[in-house]
Amino acid sequence: MQPRARVTAADIARLANVGRAAVSNWRKRYASFPVPVGGTAASPQFDLEQVERWLVDEGKLPAVADEDRLWRNLLAAAGDPAEALAAAGEHLGGVRELPFEGLRPELAALADRHGKRGAFEQLWRRFADLPGQRAVTTPDPLADLMAGLAKVDGGSVLDPACGTGRLLRAAIRAGAGVVYGQDNDSAATRLAQLWVSVNDLTGDIRTGDSLRHDAYGDLAVDAVVANLPFGLTNWGHEELGYDRRWEFGVPPRTEPELAWVQHALAHVKPDGRAVLLMPPSAASRRAGRRIRAELLRRGAILAIIALPPGAAAPHAIGLHLWVLQRTPTPAGAIVLVDAATDSVDEAYRKIVEAVESGGKAGNVVPVIDLLDEEVDLTPGRHSPAAAGGVDAATALRQGRERLAAIVETLPGLIPEVGTEPGEALPAVTVAELIRAGQVQLLGPVKAGAEAVDRPVLTGDDVANARPPARRTDPSPTPEIDLRPGDVVVPVLASRLHARVVTEEGALLGRGLYLLRGNPETLDPWFLAGYLRTSANERQASSSSSSGSSRFDPRRAQVPRIPVVEQRRHGEVFRKLQLFDDAVREATALSGLLSRHTANSLASGSAQP
Repeated sequence: MQPRARVTAADIARLANVGRAAVSNWRKRYASFPVPVGGTAASPQFDLEQVERWLVDEGKLPAVADEDRLWRNLLAAAGDPAEALAAAGEHLGGVRELPFEGLRPELAALADRHGKRGAFEQLWRRFADLPGQRAVTTPDPLADLMAGLAKVDGGSVLDPACGTGRLLRAAIRAGAGVVYGQDNDSAATRLAQLWVSVNDLTGDIRTGDSLRHDAYGDLAVDAVVANLPFGLTNWGHEELGYDRRWEFGVPPRTEPELAWVQHALAHVKPDGRAVLLMPPSAASRRAGRRIRAELLRRGAILAIIALPPGAAAPHAIGLHLWVLQRTPTPAGAIVLVDAATDSVDEAYRKIVEAVESGGKAGNVVPVIDLLDEEVDLTPGRHSPAAAGGVDAATALRQGRERLAAIVETLPGLIPEVGTEPGEALPAVTVAELIRAGQVQLLGPVKAGAEAVDRPVLTGDDVANARPPARRTDPSPTPEIDLRPGDVVVPVLASRLHARVVTEEGALLGRGLYLLRGNPETLDPWFLAGYLRTSANERQASSSSSSGSSRFDPRRAQVPRIPVVEQRRHGEVFRKLQLFDDAVREATALSGLLSRHTANSLASGSAQP
């Protein structure tokens, strides 16, 4: 008998597109909510069919997607996510039939709808979205950044710690012609090889310890990309003491990351690159200073980049990217980019600009200045002392002029409102407006399979008051064009944000709700302004595991007043938004002016 698929409260929240607090409330409020069929008191499990039936009966979900249902049934039958995906992939690839006979018709139907590759991709996405996978794999935006920095287009790529192949997938998206991978996790390499086979790619995946048993000893590739295992204590120091890969020096026992650096360079063709995700301590540990010095002298380090915390697991630590090269003509300087305090999206834009401009947009540090006793390559410890002579003076003058202009406009941006108390206005929830057809709720969207060459507005952009930007992320699915008058609300944020879209051309990105109202009956500035009130922030929020709040704008309330009156309120909110934007820009300018002034004084290019 086929085991029945089970789901947790978190799974139910994702299926119904609500927060976990909503699921908890449903269990308390509705006696008809399905009872747990397994798990523990702290993490109960529910029967998927019962949950789906309840959600549909209560009007909280039209239907569970066939892809979600099949994935949950595969999980129940296999008992292990990797085995579930592998079994389905081997069936789709013609390796062997799915051992769970009752699920073969569902898998065949999925293949008929999406094709074999598309069906495998649908299941792969659900596998990759599991919490355990998100904690150990490289996020797609970072993987795409690494593949771009490695310049893999048309070339061969090796990942010596490939896992399930997340970075190799990014390499293929970036145009790689052939991929190679190795990892000591046989379950992971099985999936990576299946992905190569099902997609008819040119490549090879091997199982084994890359340092101890290099499966590609004589292979030279155009690029190496890797998210390396950190802090290994038993990595093979004793048996690999005389290994030919150690051309920059024998790695001490406490420096496994520098063993991986040399392993990567040993497989790179002349003029090829390696991009490695590294712990920040590898740039400064005293035991590795001699190898770092030799890497610098021979031009093997092109750039070292400090990423912001949260770019990849472990999320509390700001990791580093090392961009390495094999070149016959060592350069006299390297690029150091400190993006540790930037948002993730802003950091990625800054990194690409700095590295690909040869350092013109970053901090170029002469090698001779780094070859001291410590050979500390931490980017934050080599920030420029000045913006540089005339440029610093220009920046100071322009910054002062812009700040003065903003301050002059502030009084005129503060809207005048009456202070006489009025009657409380009747209110209506956004959910009621949606049911009445006055507002359409769209999103949140999911990540697609391929990149898109259009600006995308994300939740992070809205929370940080940034415009939409072209990104290396996979395209949103479905693609929803933003229109002037749309109101967007981040799903996760420290506080409730609502922005009115004023220009067309961008797509709705991940992490956003979109509220599209009828302009004849609902003013967008009125809607966005009332969404941001403190009362609605409390009403629409629930806690999330990330520490931010999860917001559901359907629970917010707005006054029920005629559209003419709405527009009067909306004009006040529009001016308040302009005032907030001006104050935010002034705050940013004040910080820049302070830094430029201090840097100019420190370099001697300005005097008190």
